[in-house]
Amino acid sequence: MAESSGTTRKVDVQYISSICQRISENINQVIVGKAGAVELLLVALLSEGHVLVEDVPGVGKTILARAAAVSLGCSFSRIQCTPDLLPSDVTGVSVYDPAKGEFSFRPGPVMSQILLADEINRATPRTQSSLLECMAEGQITVDGKTIKLPRPFLVIATQNPVEYEGTFPLPEAQLDRFFLRLRLGYPSEAEENTILERLQYDHPIETLKACTDPQTFVDMQAAVRGVFVEDSVRSYIVRLTAATRRHRDVVLGASPRGSLALFRGGQALAALRGRDYVLPDDIKHIAVPVLGHRLILKPESQLRGKAPEHVVQELLQTTPVQFERFGEES
Repeated sequence: MAESSGTTRKVDVQYISSICQRISENINQVIVGKAGAVELLLVALLSEGHVLVEDVPGVGKTILARAAAVSLGCSFSRIQCTPDLLPSDVTGVSVYDPAKGEFSFRPGPVMSQILLADEINRATPRTQSSLLECMAEGQITVDGKTIKLPRPFLVIATQNPVEYEGTFPLPEAQLDRFFLRLRLGYPSEAEENTILERLQYDHPIETLKACTDPQTFVDMQAAVRGVFVEDSVRSYIVRLTAATRRHRDVVLGASPRGSLALFRGGQALAALRGRDYVLPDDIKHIAVPVLGHRLILKPESQLRGKAPEHVVQELLQTTPVQFERFGEES
């Protein structure tokens, strides 16, 4: 249950689980057959992390972001990234007001709670970097003034993995800012038939209702930080991340930010599933989407068809969970 305590509301994991279940059902009215992706999106939301959605056009990347914003009762803005997009088009700009004789700040789309950066790899590196401060620190700096962003704040960026002409690949430093990477994939024939039925007259997004409010969700994010992580699970996270740095196919392994993302993501997944403690299986469930985009493979490994996700899967098989108290491994 939720208990009020002044302006801060304390919530337990059962409350978090019930609200997330409603949000998931809400989004699944719009996104057909992607319950796993919706769950991972909620994990990122609860962990105050940002999401990179990498997939071909037309599979529902933009609708997923809009449905999440509506379900949370959050403000939503969209940036269509193009090579001529400027940093000020993202953050906002100070404009001189002749009547007042002073400059006034006109906020850009980043001053929203859920920001969709569509086709982020079409923006220039200069514009891509304008997102770094807001993603890392929840604030922007314009003309020397620091402006806090509203909470909750989440960037959902999309990119098309099959069309590279006229694009600017995200540098490693910016990829590392994303909490996890999602891929939606094509629907099955039965799911695609359901999509056609639902969209015959009106789009379901137009009638979607909020399941909660932004302040309640901020309280849920705070409560997730209190989910218990046993020493052996924390050790497993550290050893799994460290193993990515020693793998024979890897040039650059996951940074400590990857360990922290696994830690926070495990807490969020446990709370989402109604538990106040993290299991090793929670870490295994999110390891590929959390770590995969943080690895850089050797060129010869890439030529052999190796992918970062394959490396993480291998490490999940070869890195045991050590229960030091009992001297056991799992």
